[in-house]
Amino acid sequence: MPRQFNLLLHFGRYLVRRFGEDNCAKNAAALTYTTLFAVVPVMTVTYAMLAAIPAFNQVSGEIEEFIFRNFVPSTGETLREYLGEFSQQARQLTGIGVALLIVTAFLMLVNIEKAFNAIWRIRQPRRGVSSFLLYWAVLSLGPLLLGAGFVVSTYLTSLSFLRGEAPLALAWGWLLGWIPLLLSVAAFTLIYVAVPNTRVPLRHGLIGGALVAVLFEAAKASFALYVAMFPGYQLIYGAFAAFPLFLLWIYVSWLIILFGAELVCNLGNSSAWQRPAYPRLVNLLGMLQVFIQAQRNGQVVDLGKVNAAGWVVHEELWLQLTDWLESEQIITKAQQGGYVLCRDMADMDMADLLSRLPDALPSVAHLPERLEGDNGWYLELRQALLALEEQRAVILRGSVKHWLGQPLALPAREDA
Repeated sequence: MPRQFNLLLHFGRYLVRRFGEDNCAKNAAALTYTTLFAVVPVMTVTYAMLAAIPAFNQVSGEIEEFIFRNFVPSTGETLREYLGEFSQQARQLTGIGVALLIVTAFLMLVNIEKAFNAIWRIRQPRRGVSSFLLYWAVLSLGPLLLGAGFVVSTYLTSLSFLRGEAPLALAWGWLLGWIPLLLSVAAFTLIYVAVPNTRVPLRHGLIGGALVAVLFEAAKASFALYVAMFPGYQLIYGAFAAFPLFLLWIYVSWLIILFGAELVCNLGNSSAWQRPAYPRLVNLLGMLQVFIQAQRNGQVVDLGKVNAAGWVVHEELWLQLTDWLESEQIITKAQQGGYVLCRDMADMDMADLLSRLPDALPSVAHLPERLEGDNGWYLELRQALLALEEQRAVILRGSVKHWLGQPLALPAREDA
């Protein structure tokens, strides 16, 4: 148990560090600004999706009540009235106006994908038809699934044997109480699995969705408690008090969502926080060893294969090292994804490889004594680097004054 607790604590510290490195606080502020412009278009698209199916018309009010009750703190009644009025007016727009609203909603999803891709270290966003289909699916299927859930629950509640004081009715009532949390988990899971432009395991998305849903409920309760205990903001802002609170709530919500994204991203990246961190040179040579073995087996190499071999390479380091290897024409991208060697490493001297490195060779004192696993080549390399350091120390012995203290041989001036 103590070891598991230490691992959990270490993982938590790693997530906090990654949260700061990825500028999640700034991204949350940018998404807050985008959300202000997109909240009415998203509500309009939601109502339009529900209105397209007659069976959902009767539950549209319940869905609105559910969203404001479970995703907005108790201080949102004023905003609810304003947003409802804005949405009603938006539904009376012409075709061009509706198109602009849909574009605004799409732009919010684009910004969300950018923030998620930065967390997953993905450089290539979705483009063209694939991005359009994904965003349209999120905007359309979300409201439809929500409406279907309410229709089913309303129908089941109307059944006689699920009403009254019978045990089955009490159990059904208890289950209904969990529906908001379960729908929140489903919504966040869908975001984490579908939005990043990479494959995200459903299990990881579900874990992140569950944690974020719980944090969301805790933040909502804390927010309502703060408003109740410190009402001084109403004296400052008066009738506009709901708007800064709404801004703050959106910002806190995005902080929670982006933290959940960090969690989901790093659940499958245990090598970055569980194993010892090796110097950059060691990781590079370890990657090349994986490439050589993969070339023998006719396989491609990706980050998962490198980490599965026991090396400590996170996404950012992987991108940096593969970019350098590709620029040196040592590896190339494979059509099916990943990378392969594009030259025979038997024809390349180690001295030639080390001379091309953009960074200086690390001091042997900064290299580990040994690596985990069977890596006999590392001990030989370490001894060679140690001998190189000793030889360099002999050749460059003497003080700086000894080397630079000789009179400068200035060129003779030519008289005009």
